[in-house]
Amino acid sequence: MSMKDKSNWTRRQFLTTSAVGAVALTAPAIWTSANAQSKRIIVRDDGGIYTKAYNAVYYGPFKEATGIEVVGVQANAEPTAQIKSMVDAGSYTWDMAKISEPAIELLTAGEKKYLEKHGLSSEAAISTLPKQYVSEYGVGTNVYTTVLAYRTDVFEGREAPKSWSDFFDTEKFSGRRALRKHAFDTIEQALMADGVANSDVYPCDIERAFKKLDTIKKDVGVFWTSGSQVEQMLQSGEVDMIPTWVSRAQSARSAGAPVEIVWDQNIWGLDNWSILAGSPNADACREFIKFASDPKRQAALVDYFPAGVTQPEAFDFIDPKLAKDCPTFPEHIERGVKIDAKYWLANQASVIERYNAWLLS
Repeated sequence: MSMKDKSNWTRRQFLTTSAVGAVALTAPAIWTSANAQSKRIIVRDDGGIYTKAYNAVYYGPFKEATGIEVVGVQANAEPTAQIKSMVDAGSYTWDMAKISEPAIELLTAGEKKYLEKHGLSSEAAISTLPKQYVSEYGVGTNVYTTVLAYRTDVFEGREAPKSWSDFFDTEKFSGRRALRKHAFDTIEQALMADGVANSDVYPCDIERAFKKLDTIKKDVGVFWTSGSQVEQMLQSGEVDMIPTWVSRAQSARSAGAPVEIVWDQNIWGLDNWSILAGSPNADACREFIKFASDPKRQAALVDYFPAGVTQPEAFDFIDPKLAKDCPTFPEHIERGVKIDAKYWLANQASVIERYNAWLLS
């Protein structure tokens, strides 16, 4: 989850943290200033802290090493419609994009593929990535996650919640609660609260999930719709506990709020570097992806935000005190549930419709 606010979809709405010198490492061997002359690639990223970090850690050093300029452009979360439009027209505002697995599924599920196969799996920089972070059309660059967050002042002197089951236990863990006004993540939380093992969350038992949601609905004071709203509520004390993207809980904590994060049963997803099908700069994009997959470069991102680094070796270069704030810290991944992008691609419409009806009932 990361510092970005995926409220405009982010599986979370199916589509609709310096060290430039330290990361300016050896250039990809096959690229030279001569063959990169006048080259430029445009990358859709998340803007804000991401663009600032990427300029320092990736974009600037890549140009210095290869002569290829990288321009980061902010766009709507999961801009699948924009990507389809560019590919269909053969007119490219971007060459590649940072997008989630569900977005990749949507863009490659049909007969026409809107993304280019990267073909980098056997490359040294990519082969060291865990398999769960690489697909035909994407190379994982960041993991975002949803967690349970609570205010420690509220639970001072008494047991604090440690699981989704505790969050749903309104008698033992009394307090003001909020829940996301969207089915994504909420369905998974309800199932785990009802005792479903992490490995058995998918395919989701929808009937069971809504039966569990019924037990907490009257105790939910706010159904939130944006990450900024979550931060405000945690800082002001409007809520005592809340499921949220970890970046928002971390941001509230950095602002001085007494916030604790429960990593058990976190629900995580993957952001990927993906190349638009037919981009005339696809090969340059491939070189950038390899460059940005270097462990030391990924580690440097933590100077800007608690990055969900995808290279395990990156943790060799991250301060241990900071590493535990990263979504891909080994213990967090082991205790979490990976979002099933294929499941949500197939079932999102019906589940969202039912969830919206449940909210109104």
